[in-house]
Amino acid sequence: MSTLATNAITDASGGNTATINSYTPTESNMAGRNRIINGDMRIDQRNAGAAVTAVNTGYTYSVDRFAVYGSVSSKFTAQQNAGSVTPPAGYTNYLGITSSSAYSVPSGELYILRHGIEGLNIADLGWGTVNAKPVTLSFWVRSSLTGTFGGSLRNSAADRSYPFNYTISSANTWEQKSVTIAGETTGTWLTNNGLGIFLFFGLGAGSTWSGTAGAWASADYRSATGATSVVGTNGATFYITGVQLEEGSVATPFERRQYGQELALCQRYFYKVGDYIGGNQTLGIGWTYNSAEIDMTVTLPVTMRSSPSLVQTTGTNYYYMAGAPNKLFNSWSNLQYFSGNGVNLYAGGLSGLTGGQAAQVITNAAGASVGLNSEL
Repeated sequence: MSTLATNAITDASGGNTATINSYTPTESNMAGRNRIINGDMRIDQRNAGAAVTAVNTGYTYSVDRFAVYGSVSSKFTAQQNAGSVTPPAGYTNYLGITSSSAYSVPSGELYILRHGIEGLNIADLGWGTVNAKPVTLSFWVRSSLTGTFGGSLRNSAADRSYPFNYTISSANTWEQKSVTIAGETTGTWLTNNGLGIFLFFGLGAGSTWSGTAGAWASADYRSATGATSVVGTNGATFYITGVQLEEGSVATPFERRQYGQELALCQRYFYKVGDYIGGNQTLGIGWTYNSAEIDMTVTLPVTMRSSPSLVQTTGTNYYYMAGAPNKLFNSWSNLQYFSGNGVNLYAGGLSGLTGGQAAQVITNAAGASVGLNSEL
């Protein structure tokens, strides 16, 4: 076996590193540079390609890690590959937004697409210190509308934000955009497992939520002043993919990870138990704790960000413990005993069970679903 040992590979002109196929490797542009998870919109654990409607009761997740909100419910929908257009070369998926009406957004209302980045994944940027590093946001976008669109970056305290804008020149045409943002030297930016940075794409933002593009502000801005409102046109579309946020002032090619890697990154924040939606899907092996309770341990494929909450659909006889217990039940009561890599589900208030029996637990209805949520 041959061995090559060297202290450095330099280019012909004496530079620090060699350029390979027009690409110069640096510390910031190698693997792990993209702080966005599921930026190519491949993973959709919750909905399996089905559309969701933006509501005013909280953020609703479409594809993994990307959520939508509207101050008034039902003004737009979000769906993986909505409209079934051809994605940009090299991509197979995108997230599609479709306006459901022609709505004039008042000053205090907001219609938005959001992605949260964990503090542990931005600690090296040094934001909130004199050593803050710049970042570059890049993405592919396509809309039935043209003009200036907006978005922002914001901290967890909602008191420092950077509105940005970009221009879509041709309708119904994929265009690649990039925005470079100066490192923020002030404010509090979490570097633990809390929220580090929120990335927003504006779909219609009133003046309360809009600020001057290209500068940091002591405010909770989600978009740029004067940005085009997608919800202002009935049937308007806004499609996006290839979202990347990286250290530095230059947009590098989109970082492509293997499907299993991307899925594991998503499962830190949401994990579907079994196949999540559908009847006769195995959830796990459960046991009867006593005459009135069924328990089931879920072993997590990755360490979740924090203790998750239970996300489930419920209904008459939605779940079934087979075997000797032969017990139908409507819902799970809650979670307990979270350990980072495992958690226990339990269903209480039942009757007629014998403690100490073990059997398979399955879904018993097409609408039955169980998930664990640890989103930011």
